[in-house]
Amino acid sequence: MRSAGILMHITSLPSPCGIGTLGKAAYDFADFLHEAGQHYWQILPIGPTGFGNSPYQSVSTHAGNPYLIDLDLLVGEGLLTADELKEIDWLETPQVDYDFQYSVRFDLLHKAFLRGQDRFAEEIRTFRRENPWVDHYALYMAIKRARNMDSWEKWPREIRLRQPGAVETYATVYAEDMNFFIFQQFLFFRQWNALRSYLRQKNIELIGDLPIYVPYDSCDVWVNSDLFQLDENGTPTAVAGCPPDAFSVDGQLWGNPLYDWEKMQKDDFSWWRERIIAASKLFDVIRIDHFRGLESYWSVPYGETTARNGAWVKGPDHAFIDCLKRHFPDLRLIAEDLGFLTPEVIQLQKDSGFPGMKILEFAFDPYTPSSYLPHRYERNCICYTGTHDNETLHQWLRGCNDVTLAYIADYLGLPNTSEEALACGLICAGMRSVADTFIAQMQDYLALGAEARMNAPGIVGPENWAWRMEKNALTPELAQKLRNMTKRYERTAS
Repeated sequence: MRSAGILMHITSLPSPCGIGTLGKAAYDFADFLHEAGQHYWQILPIGPTGFGNSPYQSVSTHAGNPYLIDLDLLVGEGLLTADELKEIDWLETPQVDYDFQYSVRFDLLHKAFLRGQDRFAEEIRTFRRENPWVDHYALYMAIKRARNMDSWEKWPREIRLRQPGAVETYATVYAEDMNFFIFQQFLFFRQWNALRSYLRQKNIELIGDLPIYVPYDSCDVWVNSDLFQLDENGTPTAVAGCPPDAFSVDGQLWGNPLYDWEKMQKDDFSWWRERIIAASKLFDVIRIDHFRGLESYWSVPYGETTARNGAWVKGPDHAFIDCLKRHFPDLRLIAEDLGFLTPEVIQLQKDSGFPGMKILEFAFDPYTPSSYLPHRYERNCICYTGTHDNETLHQWLRGCNDVTLAYIADYLGLPNTSEEALACGLICAGMRSVADTFIAQMQDYLALGAEARMNAPGIVGPENWAWRMEKNALTPELAQKLRNMTKRYERTAS
């Protein structure tokens, strides 16, 4: 079925209180998608953010981000008061201020916890029983908060290495704080499930993002250290990255601990299977980030300051894909097959049957014909204008030289190289391609430039992950324009 969707993370919604949440703005966006004839809403990872506020550096692969809990909904339930929200001078800025959010949100959530822990006691017990990961996460967060958010590698040895009796002792000491973090997750998933129900009513499916790696300072590595390439003290022996290329002479040093794939395979990748099960409860379709790392991954010795001295190491390859196919025959997954692709990676993606990704911003090299040109697509792929890591379409066009702009115009059959015409032409080219699904960033439909870029890879700064859509951006006229275009190219959902 031909379909279309929009990529925009929840934090970018124009919710009140300085950050997008699971409240009214999310429901309004669902209505917009429905009116615009879109079938998919694609978002970024929804876990609690860690280093650099990146959703790809979450402290838990299972937990939800407390920042996404809508405070107005809590007021409606009597867990907060309207006056308590009014007492705060919310920074309604074009960008999310994560430091500010950290300084005010948890005090409000704690007030909700004190009012709601007894009221929802039975429901919370059920939640804990159905989500055994939450106790590990709550203890991890409670200890971190007690130790000024230090990474677990700096904790006392007995709890850092989870020695016998240590977990039980610390859980007793931090029981009250654990209950607070569990309550946050209870609230998050309550609001999440309500929004999912509404999306289903609107015939909108969610595409969620599953990072291939987890950060070292995460509950996942602390609890499952034996599944990662760590020494006897819990220190990584090698970390993830990508090799030097035309964009970076040093490569990219991500620093995530690498999996012990051989050990994971011995129990048929049970940790990954649990992760897929959890993600399948949250999303209709899962995009697995850095798919090429399953065939082989760039391994950098721990302690290196760049990725230059890394090496390619064979990954789990077909054994991993076969495991997923065997246990999850109905799994709908998108393979993020971008980056340095070898014949082996391309073959793995084809053999998996999972659709790959085609990026229009990568297509137009006037000197070397690209496989990303729309006429070269196969049906089993997802066409994007760009991803969260790319420039917005208008920003990208402004950076193209005259030769490239002329090439784009000639390819699209346009009489001139005006920015507006080229942007519209590129979107239409993606829409009319044979790709099963076409997805554009919301910024591209709003014709926004550099100010709206979601992330610039390799740069840590407050501008990343911070873009917010203006409150009145989603007009009926824009919805009708998108519906007409989507219908013209036979991608309309309803």
